[in-house]
Amino acid sequence: MKARSFALRPFPGTAPLPACRLTGSVARHHGTLALSYALHGSLAELALPAPVGPPARRHGLWQTTCFEVFFGVREAPGYWEVNLSPTGDWNVYRFAGYRQGMAEETAFTALPFSVQTRPDSLLLDLQLDVARLVPAAQPLEVSIAAVVQLKGGGLTYWALTHPGPQADFHRRDSFVVKL
Repeated sequence: MKARSFALRPFPGTAPLPACRLTGSVARHHGTLALSYALHGSLAELALPAPVGPPARRHGLWQTTCFEVFFGVREAPGYWEVNLSPTGDWNVYRFAGYRQGMAEETAFTALPFSVQTRPDSLLLDLQLDVARLVPAAQPLEVSIAAVVQLKGGGLTYWALTHPGPQADFHRRDSFVVKL
């Protein structure tokens, strides 16, 4: 399947917005979800966490700069959340329904992805073996999002769409990419 380009939009009214933009692409090739993020702009204004050891599964990554993807099978209440930190840390959670039954997804013991930092951009690429969770023939609904922390500590919330009155990446009506 051909990759689809995207541009994330910040949720209005959160922290003062940095001079940056978040773009990327997403595709599903057989059993793999291929996702690329590009954060462009003045990275000096952003709080990008530094590695604290070898990349590992960690909790609470969304409390600072974190790239996220949510996906679920069409018309099924369950879904997964993938968190990717610029440090190389990661986590995958499984939910039984909207914000219910959160558990670490045990199908993954490692989640290798690449992170490149340049003076004016941060690039992140992931090849996620979704066939461990969902048969290749099952259609997916996908939401792409990010939390970007400013140097002063404020958080900004970025997504393809913000359908509710608050930034909420778990809303199924924000899973707008069909793969």
